[in-house]
Amino acid sequence: MTDSFMGPPWQSDWVEAVSTYRDALPEEVRQQIKNGMAELVTARNPYLPQDELPDGYYLEPARSTLPRGPHILYFDHGRGWLRFNFIRRVEDPQIIVEEIFWQ
Repeated sequence: MTDSFMGPPWQSDWVEAVSTYRDALPEEVRQQIKNGMAELVTARNPYLPQDELPDGYYLEPARSTLPRGPHILYFDHGRGWLRFNFIRRVEDPQIIVEEIFWQ
Protein backbone atom coordinates (compact mmCIF):
# COMPACT_ATOMS: atom_id res chain seq x y z
CA MET A 1 0.00 0.00 0.00
CA THR A 2 1.25 3.47 -0.81
CA ASP A 3 0.89 6.59 1.30
CA SER A 4 -0.53 8.70 -1.52
CA PHE A 5 -3.57 8.47 -3.74
CA MET A 6 -3.03 5.94 -6.52
CA GLY A 7 -3.18 7.10 -10.12
CA PRO A 8 -4.18 5.54 -13.41
CA PRO A 9 -4.60 2.95 -14.72
CA TRP A 10 -7.66 2.42 -12.57
CA GLN A 11 -9.23 -0.92 -11.82
CA SER A 12 -12.62 -1.55 -13.40
CA ASP A 13 -15.42 -3.78 -12.26
CA TRP A 14 -18.71 -4.73 -13.91
CA VAL A 15 -22.01 -5.57 -12.23
CA GLU A 16 -22.77 -9.21 -13.10
CA ALA A 17 -25.91 -8.46 -15.16
CA VAL A 18 -24.02 -5.77 -17.08
CA SER A 19 -21.15 -8.15 -17.79
CA THR A 20 -23.57 -10.78 -19.12
CA TYR A 21 -25.31 -8.22 -21.36
CA ARG A 22 -21.98 -6.89 -22.63
CA ASP A 23 -20.78 -10.40 -23.52
CA ALA A 24 -23.95 -11.01 -25.57
CA LEU A 25 -23.43 -7.94 -27.77
CA PRO A 26 -21.89 -8.17 -31.26
CA GLU A 27 -18.08 -8.20 -31.37
CA GLU A 28 -17.81 -4.73 -32.97
CA VAL A 29 -19.90 -3.23 -30.15
CA ARG A 30 -17.85 -5.00 -27.48
CA GLN A 31 -14.72 -3.56 -29.11
CA GLN A 32 -16.16 -0.05 -28.93
CA ILE A 33 -16.94 -0.58 -25.24
CA LYS A 34 -13.37 -1.80 -24.65
CA ASN A 35 -11.98 1.27 -26.43
CA GLY A 36 -14.12 3.63 -24.34
CA MET A 37 -13.20 1.86 -21.11
CA ALA A 38 -9.52 2.03 -22.06
CA GLU A 39 -9.84 5.82 -22.23
CA LEU A 40 -11.52 5.93 -18.81
CA VAL A 41 -9.11 3.66 -16.96
CA THR A 42 -6.07 5.57 -18.23
CA ALA A 43 -7.44 9.10 -17.66
CA ARG A 44 -6.06 11.05 -14.70
CA ASN A 45 -9.65 11.88 -13.74
CA PRO A 46 -12.15 9.43 -15.31
CA TYR A 47 -14.89 12.06 -15.08
CA LEU A 48 -13.04 14.54 -17.31
CA PRO A 49 -11.41 12.85 -20.34
CA GLN A 50 -13.79 14.60 -22.79
CA ASP A 51 -11.00 16.01 -24.97
CA GLU A 52 -9.18 12.65 -24.94
CA LEU A 53 -12.11 10.56 -26.18
CA PRO A 54 -12.10 9.22 -29.75
CA ASP A 55 -14.66 10.34 -32.33
CA GLY A 56 -18.11 8.92 -31.55
CA TYR A 57 -17.62 8.92 -27.76
CA TYR A 58 -18.70 11.55 -25.27
CA LEU A 59 -19.11 11.78 -21.53
CA GLU A 60 -21.50 13.60 -19.20
CA PRO A 61 -22.71 13.43 -15.60
CA ALA A 62 -25.88 11.37 -15.13
CA ARG A 63 -27.27 14.32 -13.12
CA SER A 64 -25.90 17.84 -13.41
CA THR A 65 -26.47 18.35 -9.69
CA LEU A 66 -24.02 15.49 -8.90
CA PRO A 67 -20.85 16.29 -10.89
CA ARG A 68 -18.87 13.70 -8.88
CA GLY A 69 -21.63 11.09 -9.03
CA PRO A 70 -22.51 8.59 -11.76
CA HIS A 71 -21.45 9.48 -15.30
CA ILE A 72 -22.55 8.23 -18.70
CA LEU A 73 -20.11 7.32 -21.44
CA TYR A 74 -21.84 7.35 -24.82
CA PHE A 75 -20.32 5.24 -27.59
CA ASP A 76 -21.11 4.30 -31.20
CA HIS A 77 -22.10 7.93 -31.90
CA GLY A 78 -24.77 7.85 -29.19
CA ARG A 79 -26.31 4.48 -30.11
CA GLY A 80 -25.05 2.99 -26.85
CA TRP A 81 -24.08 4.11 -23.38
CA LEU A 82 -22.76 2.83 -20.12
CA ARG A 83 -23.25 4.33 -16.67
CA PHE A 84 -20.36 4.16 -14.25
CA ASN A 85 -19.15 5.46 -10.91
CA PHE A 86 -15.59 6.24 -9.99
CA ILE A 87 -14.97 5.15 -6.41
CA ARG A 88 -12.09 7.22 -4.99
CA ARG A 89 -10.78 4.89 -2.31
CA VAL A 90 -7.21 5.34 -1.16
CA GLU A 91 -6.36 1.64 -1.25
CA ASP A 92 -8.18 0.51 -4.37
CA PRO A 93 -9.81 3.26 -6.48
CA GLN A 94 -11.89 1.80 -9.28
CA ILE A 95 -14.47 2.39 -11.97
CA ILE A 96 -17.67 0.41 -11.48
CA VAL A 97 -19.92 -0.05 -14.52
CA GLU A 98 -23.50 -0.32 -13.29
CA GLU A 99 -25.58 -0.23 -16.45
CA ILE A 100 -25.11 -0.63 -20.20
CA PHE A 101 -27.35 -0.19 -23.21
CA TRP A 102 -26.92 -0.48 -26.96
CA GLN A 103 -29.54 -0.23 -29.71
